[in-house]
Amino acid sequence: MARLVRARYAPEQAAQTWRAMTEAHPIPPKLGLGTFRMTGAACQQAVESALALGYRHIDTGQMYGNETEIGAAIAASGIPRSEIFLTGKVCHALATPEAARISLGESLTRLRTEYLDLCLLHWPRAGLDIPGILEMLIRAQESGKARRIGVANFPLRLLRMAVEEIGAPIFCNQVEYHVLLDQTSILTYLRAHDMMLVAHVPLAQGRLAEHPGLKAIADRHGSTPAQVALKWLLDQDGVAAIPKAGRTVSQRENLAAFDVTLDDADRAVIASLPKDQRFVNPPFAPQWD
Repeated sequence: MARLVRARYAPEQAAQTWRAMTEAHPIPPKLGLGTFRMTGAACQQAVESALALGYRHIDTGQMYGNETEIGAAIAASGIPRSEIFLTGKVCHALATPEAARISLGESLTRLRTEYLDLCLLHWPRAGLDIPGILEMLIRAQESGKARRIGVANFPLRLLRMAVEEIGAPIFCNQVEYHVLLDQTSILTYLRAHDMMLVAHVPLAQGRLAEHPGLKAIADRHGSTPAQVALKWLLDQDGVAAIPKAGRTVSQRENLAAFDVTLDDADRAVIASLPKDQRFVNPPFAPQWD
């Protein structure tokens, strides 16, 4: 790992920066649209559909290869850019902070926007200059190209490094989180530092659609297992979820999760489910805590 840069902010200053940005700009809606593995015309149509239904939180990343389509969808929607919370990610494959800076500018061009509401450092692969790229993101925030900065898929030890050693004003950590994977240690740390957790693959890549334990809860509420799983996340303080949903019917069903009311018995059933099932673990993933 690269030598640590001198911290731009002390941890308490980073927290103050986080709070100032939150006061200046809205935090992301609790439910957003994930776009990983959406490409081409289908991606543009999906984002246009979501925006028409009322979604205002759209998540993308350089490595997804769909920024052009998402930019076109936002432009076609007619919705003011200020009303959409747009998250982008700097690709982990970039070798230097300068390459990351250039690529961020290219992303803004493809997305047809002057700024991202949130820009994340994507996977913390081995050998990546994490301090250098976070320093670049801090400069991007100061220049207005990113209103907030954060990280994605950071285990607790790397999150601590970003916050306590580098002093980056991290807004959130986007990690895999669902009813089958415990993230208590990361969530506890984020809450203690006034930061958010954004849950990607919150439906465990579709595995929860027919989960028997969730289905029993869903049947009692006249809902679906996926809606139960989403509501469990949405009920948690400081947590947002970004399920991928390419079809309009799925986007509507996800929005309807807000109508589900879970009780203590429901939450007890969910708590009893195994919490060690990780489904996103590519070869370049960090060692998980």
